[in-house]
Amino acid sequence: MPKSAAVLDIGELRSFALATIRYMGDEALQFYGQGRRRPPFDQDLVTRAELHLNEAFQRHLSARFPDHQTYGMEPFEEGYTHGGKRYLWVFDPLDGVDNFQTGIPIWGMSLALYENHWPVLGFFYMPATGDLFYALAGQVAYWNDGEIHITERGDLSQESIVLTYSRFHQQYRCRFPGKVRALGSTGAHVCYVAMGRADAAIIANESFKDLAAVRVIVEAAGGKMYKTDGSEFFPGDYVDGRRIDDHLIISSPANAGQILDCLNKG
Repeated sequence: MPKSAAVLDIGELRSFALATIRYMGDEALQFYGQGRRRPPFDQDLVTRAELHLNEAFQRHLSARFPDHQTYGMEPFEEGYTHGGKRYLWVFDPLDGVDNFQTGIPIWGMSLALYENHWPVLGFFYMPATGDLFYALAGQVAYWNDGEIHITERGDLSQESIVLTYSRFHQQYRCRFPGKVRALGSTGAHVCYVAMGRADAAIIANESFKDLAAVRVIVEAAGGKMYKTDGSEFFPGDYVDGRRIDDHLIISSPANAGQILDCLNKG
């Protein structure tokens, strides 16, 4: 039954988001690992999966909250709005498409809620592993039922881990003393940093849609996003859909400077 925006509370929105992203995960698993083996990337499968998931999400949202907006479906409005249109849902159906279509379980989907351009909720779900990361903006971040917090030790060693994008070594000379890994999913990388399994993530070629949800999670866990010049990065500056040209560092404030000192454009 469609619900009036006037009676919504954060618990109701959170419950809807949680049920929705789990439902979308079940839908995605119908396509998971079904890509052709030669050539190795099956763009047709990814396209069909993304279309199916976007349409399913829109039906799901419209049935419950018909006045709410979906990012990318309507022209972006910069002004303050009232009623249901003040809510903007940002759904990214597939993060880690190479892994998704070949059957590697490190991939996921994200869902964020913004209210008049301010972040409210962020979810990142990995259907193949059952890992769910989520946070209410400015409060506690969770992995499934447990609280998560970013690593803040402030030093780097041979046991430190940085997660990167696939072409990182073609663009940087890196003096990082620990392990450098590319696992194939930006959302997973950011969430692993948020839960303290990695010290930092270095990401590239992203957009507001890619980062809207994981931004909420990593900030609730105590982390921040930085540009390579050391200034703080704000995804909301790119809500108009532009690609983000800057390479970004996600880490704790205590580790950011040391990570940046390890990087030289090559």
